[in-house]
Amino acid sequence: MFAVIASGSKQYRVKLNDEIYVEKLNSQVGEKIVFDKVYFVNNTFGKPFVKGASVTCEVLKQGRQKKINVIKHISQKHHLKKYGHRQPYTKLKVVAINHG
Repeated sequence: MFAVIASGSKQYRVKLNDEIYVEKLNSQVGEKIVFDKVYFVNNTFGKPFVKGASVTCEVLKQGRQKKINVIKHISQKHHLKKYGHRQPYTKLKVVAINHG
């Protein structure tokens, strides 16, 4: 059984005991988070969400992804700009899926 949840304007397909990476959430390691925005669970589609359904996750880690380097270059102008970016993330483990 799996569910489709929404977090940070993105949708994730999750199963029990899955570990997923989502956009950074303001939570401490070890806390439980309940997602109420469930689009699909147990062959039931929501309109837009399934009533009473929820997915409970535990925060495993707060971190940052690998650095990506961005280079902007304008030819024949001797202009070069270089910078890097590291996207923060939260690693979650799915603990329970409630049908509602």
